[in-house]
Amino acid sequence: MSDAKKSAKVPENDNDPRPGEVEEEEVVEGDRVRRRGIYLLPNLLTTASLFSGFYAIVSAANGMFANAAIAIFVSMILDGLDGRVARMTNTQSKFGEEYDSLADMVAFGVAPGLVAFFWSLNNLGQVGWAITFIYVAGAALRLARFNTQIGSVDKKFFVGLPSPSAAAVVAGLVWCFHEYEPASWLTALTIVIVGGAGVLMVSNILYNSFKDLDMRGRVPFAAILLVVLVFVVIALDPGTVLFTAFLIYVLSGPVRSLFRQGRRPAGEGRAAPED
Repeated sequence: MSDAKKSAKVPENDNDPRPGEVEEEEVVEGDRVRRRGIYLLPNLLTTASLFSGFYAIVSAANGMFANAAIAIFVSMILDGLDGRVARMTNTQSKFGEEYDSLADMVAFGVAPGLVAFFWSLNNLGQVGWAITFIYVAGAALRLARFNTQIGSVDKKFFVGLPSPSAAAVVAGLVWCFHEYEPASWLTALTIVIVGGAGVLMVSNILYNSFKDLDMRGRVPFAAILLVVLVFVVIALDPGTVLFTAFLIYVLSGPVRSLFRQGRRPAGEGRAAPED
């Protein structure tokens, strides 16, 4: 047999590993089954979210800050869809979880930090990139902690500010004020928002996850009118409305924590996350 034929020889057993192929083990009716390949649909949405985050960075580098902020919000929508689509179509996988986490790091960690840096913080020299790094590092630590806490915390709450919400408040700030002339108050606000979001992501402050809301039950007819009103208000000034809404959510965690501490009897230990 020639060397060419030897090099072209394929594995005799279909279960033999193939170079470059993704293989995962799944439990099917109690038995471990090895699967090859990846699911296209949820990973396609994750790729689109990653692309939007990358586009936000490119847009900010070219001075198109409104487009950059909008791209981050698009990433949020796509990130919310990929997990739900995977659960609805029963296409969850370990590869999808890891890929989603890496895409989130770009879309909700690196992208918002760089957008804020190119927009305002780059005028501060070392202080500017230090504040940016606090945010990016906070997002990385938040995602790593979240991945290790899956299934071990109360689903009604997030421990620390979720990275998509942190990205939304930073993107909303840029979108809301991108047409303003540079000013000291605006730079100070950017420092507080970007740095504060980075710290809150790695804090132990609880944030409502809204996962206990029943979206399948019947509601009064007036509820759909309220939804229409919300969309109308957002359409009037999306940057301001979204920034205000996510800023309220960001502040809700510390405020709730202060109220809990105020109601806690003297000598009582830390309350459990489930309360």
